[in-house]
Amino acid sequence: MTEAGPLAGTVVIEVAGLAPVPFACMMLADMGADVIRVDRPAGAALPAAPDESPLGRGRRSIVIDLKQPAGVGVLLRLTAGADVLVEGFRPGVAERLGFGPEDCLGGNGRLVYARLTGWGQDGPLARTAGHDIDYIAMAGALAPIGAAGGPPVPPLNLVADFGGGGMLCVAGVLAALLERERSGRGQVVDAAMVDGSALLTAFLHGLRAAGEWRDERGANLLDGGAPFYTTYLTADGGYMAVGALEPGFYADLLARLGLDGGELPAQYDRAAWPALRARLAAAFATRTRAEWAEVFDGTDACVAPVLSPAEAAGHPHNLARGVFTEVAGAPQPAPAPRFSRSAAGPPAAAPPRGAHTDQVLAGLGMSPAEISGLRERGAVG
Repeated sequence: MTEAGPLAGTVVIEVAGLAPVPFACMMLADMGADVIRVDRPAGAALPAAPDESPLGRGRRSIVIDLKQPAGVGVLLRLTAGADVLVEGFRPGVAERLGFGPEDCLGGNGRLVYARLTGWGQDGPLARTAGHDIDYIAMAGALAPIGAAGGPPVPPLNLVADFGGGGMLCVAGVLAALLERERSGRGQVVDAAMVDGSALLTAFLHGLRAAGEWRDERGANLLDGGAPFYTTYLTADGGYMAVGALEPGFYADLLARLGLDGGELPAQYDRAAWPALRARLAAAFATRTRAEWAEVFDGTDACVAPVLSPAEAAGHPHNLARGVFTEVAGAPQPAPAPRFSRSAAGPPAAAPPRGAHTDQVLAGLGMSPAEISGLRERGAVG
């Protein structure tokens, strides 16, 4: 739990979930919010325990059995004094358990109740299961990704889970908190990964409307089709990423590669792109990744080495800027964005499940006898 940051003093109740929910709450905790994670009892824990992941950092943890009325009662007492609740159940589940929006807002009219799901709270697919790959498939975000003539390639689970889900949820929560300052009232935020994934393709839709994008993979400016916006194999089996879109940057690229632009096809002559790609590939194949990284270091050619996640933490720029930090002896991405006046401290390691149960319950005004009674009934742990 951090003690500073722009969200210092903001209390967030996180009903533990997978991927997008903990990511969203990680960002809120990184900004200084007091995030209380409601974990499930032993035996009902999620398959990927959040205390083993950077996504669980900066929290306090309380174990509550939300299948017990007494456990739900504890959660409602928590939300009565909170600013935000984030849950990722399918539509109707929270209502059935007794902590839906009406239940929580009835006890705290200023609460921002954030619902983070794949398909959203309504629509034909709302109650069906899915994963990142399904949401980006339906949003039109998967089809453009992949090599020409090959199948679509999932971009890990970055687009729906984290960009279109977690970050969209954070944006909604922050907007609702800002609006609450004017209205004095909370509201429900419906953050759907399919919505967010579609939103991330806004630029692509603009290109299509302008006739500058073909609905085929590997044939466009930004999908690897252009020989000056792709990756190239180096002599040692590494890769260099090239993004020299503008003429000036492209000229710098050719000069650093030792190529004469006058002997090459025009940069934007699509018919000649295969030939141009072959020339660039042959040039990159003559040196190692490290050698090319040195050649292009500090230039405007828009060329960078393709680093593994492990290598990224050690790159000089990332080191100088502190893009990564170390938590509990392991490198993790550092909190972002950065704030000039209200920066939060370094993130704390993720807590074990239930590490703060007694502390949180005592903060609600419960006596030791009440807490013991809840433990004996298995309502908390």
